[in-house]
Amino acid sequence: MANIVQQIGAVSAMSLRSIPSRLGSSLVIVIGIAGVVGVMVALLSMAAGFEATLASTGRAERVIMLRGGATDELGSVIYKAQGDAVRDVAGIKQTADGRPLMLLEVYLLTEIVKIGGEGSNVVVRGTDPDVLQVRDEARIVQGRMFRPGTREVIVGRGAQSEFEGLALGKSVDVRDGGWTIVGVFETGGDTHESELWVDRATLQSASRRLAYTTVTAVLEDASPAGFTAFKDRLTTDPRLNLQVQREPDYYKSRSVGLSQFINGLGYTVAVIMAIGALFGALNTMYAAISTRTVEIGTLRAIGFGGAPVVISILIEALLLALAGSLIGAALAYFFFNGYTVSTLNIQTFSQTAFAFRVTPAVLMQGVIWAVAIGFLGGLFPALRAARLPVTEALRAQ
Repeated sequence: MANIVQQIGAVSAMSLRSIPSRLGSSLVIVIGIAGVVGVMVALLSMAAGFEATLASTGRAERVIMLRGGATDELGSVIYKAQGDAVRDVAGIKQTADGRPLMLLEVYLLTEIVKIGGEGSNVVVRGTDPDVLQVRDEARIVQGRMFRPGTREVIVGRGAQSEFEGLALGKSVDVRDGGWTIVGVFETGGDTHESELWVDRATLQSASRRLAYTTVTAVLEDASPAGFTAFKDRLTTDPRLNLQVQREPDYYKSRSVGLSQFINGLGYTVAVIMAIGALFGALNTMYAAISTRTVEIGTLRAIGFGGAPVVISILIEALLLALAGSLIGAALAYFFFNGYTVSTLNIQTFSQTAFAFRVTPAVLMQGVIWAVAIGFLGGLFPALRAARLPVTEALRAQ
């Protein structure tokens, strides 16, 4: 066993020392795999960023209520009587003056031109003036809160960075004419930062809507038992036809469609590029072996076995692949981690601003793909070298 290990070490050292003499062909493997890993990590980090943005939206102690059968806010209609009835349901946290901590909201879309691009849908959320009490992660970072009964808007930081004309004092067409932007808010980078918030009663009047879209409430008891009890009280009330979800669960479900699409695209592109990188690795390793045929034959003639030859070639291919994966991952992290974009959420038909997230899990996937390409790219040339008859190898030119 020790003899085999020594042979592997000797052959591997000889193989690695010869890399500088064939640097150009070795770089084919490194650059090819770096490209595969870089593109794959960039696309997967896009999906990871989008998922993280929606998954971070909401709090476990808050619940969102939609009309029974509705899949999202855009398709939900809650009548005034139903919304008012929710106020009387036990289990909603109260303010110091005895008011339930809940929001009756209207969810609409408006078209705004992206910076340097075309018009796209942006969410307009008609909400109550005490929204900052219910969504306590939100804070005004510029300007002030909108005043009830006025056509005033506060815009999310993410929307402001992606769309034209959303600076303080500007006018934006929300419904039935221009509305004045009076403030900018942040919510910790979640999906609400891609929205415009206005006074709900004013928006209902301008859009000629009497119904609400959603009801959001803070639970008095956010434990599983407390949530279940509150949900049972709502779903068994004959006056209501509402479904209840915790906020994080609802928003996480809104990321499924686009995340699956981006992941599918990332893996498809990676497979296509990996095939090219694999052929490059095969050609490079076959070429490397052809220049070392006599050397390999000599080693075999003096007693070296076929296994050390195979393992040494695999080690070389894996090290080149690993170098390529580290370069590709580093480039993807440098250029894309934290890069902010907005894209159309195919489940809500609105733009969501988010940042790419090059996570350890995404990087590990890139490394695994690189190692797999390197292993396959080195395996077949290694087997060919090990099976080459010694006499034929020694006669090679």
